[in-house]
Amino acid sequence: MHGTTALLIELGGVILALGLVGRLAGLIGLSPIPLYLLAGLAFGHGGLMPLYASEGFVAAGAEIGVILLLLMLGLEYSASDLVTSLRTQYPSGLVDLVLNATPGAVAALLLGWGPVGAVALAGVTWISSSGVIAKVLTDLGRLGNRETPVILGLLVIEDLSMALYLPLLTALVAGVGLAGGGVALAVALGTVGLVLYVALRHGRLISRAVSSDDPEMLLLVVLGTTVLVAGLAQRLQVSAAVGAFLVGIALSGEVAEGVRRLFSPLRDLFAAVFFVFFGLSTDPAAIPPVLLPALLLAAATAMTKIGTGWYAARRAGIGRRGRLRTGGALVARGEFSVVIAGLAAATEPRIGPLATAYVLILVIAGPLTARWAGGGRRPGPRPRRRPLGRLLRRRDRPPGADGDPRGRSPSAPAAANP
Repeated sequence: MHGTTALLIELGGVILALGLVGRLAGLIGLSPIPLYLLAGLAFGHGGLMPLYASEGFVAAGAEIGVILLLLMLGLEYSASDLVTSLRTQYPSGLVDLVLNATPGAVAALLLGWGPVGAVALAGVTWISSSGVIAKVLTDLGRLGNRETPVILGLLVIEDLSMALYLPLLTALVAGVGLAGGGVALAVALGTVGLVLYVALRHGRLISRAVSSDDPEMLLLVVLGTTVLVAGLAQRLQVSAAVGAFLVGIALSGEVAEGVRRLFSPLRDLFAAVFFVFFGLSTDPAAIPPVLLPALLLAAATAMTKIGTGWYAARRAGIGRRGRLRTGGALVARGEFSVVIAGLAAATEPRIGPLATAYVLILVIAGPLTARWAGGGRRPGPRPRRRPLGRLLRRRDRPPGADGDPRGRSPSAPAAANP
């Protein structure tokens, strides 16, 4: 009984603290992710108030948090969105990979972390935060801008690439060697290809099978399916996160909208627990020694992301201001960087503190660079949030529209370039 009482007290205190820091983040206009990480550092070993009774529960909640994060991300895209993005934006995706993964790999080798550490840190610096970027675009009123589909197309390619990268990293961390990594990559390719084929051909049948007018039944069926598939994917060394992402892709239409509404609060709760757990596993005393490398890496990869956005927007025929807005919006790193560092921490413990400091820096700098690149928030009513997939499917605005200082929606008349 005493253990249960301590568990409830600690867990209640942690959740209350997360609510308070999340409210603070909203007041100052920042993503709550850095504050969640700081809360984890405060509650972890070596912090101000270490947790003991609830540590196991928080660890399990963190696993669920990753699964829900990727499920909700997969719901934003359809299989056709992914195929279209791959066909039209793969050159920009390759530039994104080369420019942003290379600094991380080079830094890991210079620090003496070896090949596995280089592959892991390359992933940390490569992947932008879809969640943070989507929120920033909404808050700045840029969902109707002509460059927004370019930004989201790059995010789609990055997210889909994780379906191949995470199994490969998992195999390397497990020490199975290149042969085992090749098998894991082949399994991942086969799984992704099969899911995309089924989703394209039979997506409506899948959605109809899980559909229910009763929200409780819909929540239980989708949550159970997601956790089961994530577990099976983990058994196949494809990564639980990728399994959840593929479940989200397979659902579409009204079912996807209903699942998004039902799961958003759960996602927010367990995602916060996930970021806290990552902070819990990092000793605060280990961060100051890596702060300078993290700052240098953050500065370098902020510039490479801006270069990536500039190149991708230029390919789409967007003007200079739109290119700068594209690059500035892509700077933030977040959930995937933390997931990758968590996977690699068992093999290279030093990656945890460096990744924590790196994400803290860029998750704060990302919204600031997005505001700076666009000259601040545009006046006018805040647009209604639309799923990212719908934005990818809409037609581009007329060539002069990206010069519109008000960032009007596609339905508004396009203004001439100033």
